[in-house]
Amino acid sequence: MTHNYVSRRAFLQTFAAASAVPALIAAPAPFRLRYLLSSAMYGEMPLDVILPEVAKTGSEAIDIWCKVHGNQREQITEMGDDAFAALLRQHKVKLGVSTRYPLGPTGLADEMTWMKKFGGGIIVTGSKGPREPAGEAAKTAMKAFLETMKPHVAKAEENGVTIALENHDKQLLYHPDSLRYFAEFNKSKHLGVAFALHHLHQWAEQIPALIRDLGPRQIPFIYFQEHSEGIRVKVAKEIEMKQMPGFGGGLDYRPIVKALRNINYGGYVEIFMHPTPRGIPILPTVPEITAAIIKSRAYVEKCLKETAK
Repeated sequence: MTHNYVSRRAFLQTFAAASAVPALIAAPAPFRLRYLLSSAMYGEMPLDVILPEVAKTGSEAIDIWCKVHGNQREQITEMGDDAFAALLRQHKVKLGVSTRYPLGPTGLADEMTWMKKFGGGIIVTGSKGPREPAGEAAKTAMKAFLETMKPHVAKAEENGVTIALENHDKQLLYHPDSLRYFAEFNKSKHLGVAFALHHLHQWAEQIPALIRDLGPRQIPFIYFQEHSEGIRVKVAKEIEMKQMPGFGGGLDYRPIVKALRNINYGGYVEIFMHPTPRGIPILPTVPEITAAIIKSRAYVEKCLKETAK
């Protein structure tokens, strides 16, 4: 009798221990943000100068910009795709995004084919339709726009690409209503929003709720950029730099990153700003630019840590 009792107890202990193993294995990884480095932050500097900075800034991929904000896409055309691929391999960098505003949402066919060569990714551009509609006007216009996008979204799916439309002033996708209607009517994972905080400055208090309303499927890409008078006019560099997180612009990133944690956001975030005039580096030298991006990232990570509980 004693022998059977001990064996049963040992069996139960072993079973309990074995049952705990899947729980340990299934424990979720800590939430983290996936950073992307914009080539436009370095103006028209050469790609072989910019690519080494990707790892230094804690980024996992590069966002390639074209004129007028940068000229790295034109550099690639000049050097050829093979040379660009060799540069990516040399610096262990992934092509994550191609920002192609001049092409518009319906002119991306060739760019999608090009992105496929590098494993797909995201193409950022703007939207088409009436300017800044709200309410029922936004609902009607968004339905019509998404209908025109169907063949282009099919092409994106074919090439393993996601089209990300920035919520931009003077465009269809701008007002919070248009964002929510986009999320309601968009059914494709190959079409999403390049979520721009600085274009929501009139509704800054709604940003966390919008993030939760849209969810991770609708937002593959986010600009960490604040609104500032230095976005479009020449001001002192100190004021211009306030577009970047942690440089005194006033936008509290804590509720923003908390919302991202709430939806388990897995897309890219990009620390960004616009210099005036466009096409120049945000600061005179590569080390200064990289240091500024690192400072912003440290601020964002501090906000993330503070909202972990």
